[in-house]
Amino acid sequence: MNNVELKDGRTVLIREFRIEDKEKLIEMYGVLSDEAVRWAMPPYTRERIERWLSNLQNLIALVAFYKDKIVGHAHIYKFPHPRRKGTGDLIVYLHQDFHDVGLGTAMLTRLIELAKKEGLHRIGLQVIADNKPAIHLYKKFVFKIARAWYIITI
Repeated sequence: MNNVELKDGRTVLIREFRIEDKEKLIEMYGVLSDEAVRWAMPPYTRERIERWLSNLQNLIALVAFYKDKIVGHAHIYKFPHPRRKGTGDLIVYLHQDFHDVGLGTAMLTRLIELAKKEGLHRIGLQVIADNKPAIHLYKKFVFKIARAWYIITI
């Protein structure tokens, strides 16, 4: 657990997700604005969030609290298959009132520390090319573009 002071002076608590946080996480996803999810596909329904959380043994998950509400969620899904050992996929979602104040940076810093402790050596993610704030964040952490995807539109 650690308290982080954001650029705007607010202080948030960032800590590992606990199953008893589920309802507050569902609440956060329920109030995300269209702008907050403009480039993403968050789990809008309770069922999708519960499906995510049914696999906690393969997640390194963090939440950020402000005044007893979750305002940020980030996790790395650790691939369980032996051929993908040490690799994972990243997601980061922030409540719209917490964009551009350093919360994403603080959460990603802590998440990468935890991933290293768990033996991960490669973290991937998908981001839409127009999502400039997210790309800026990932570049700060020296994420590189890997062009291994082949897509067909049918």
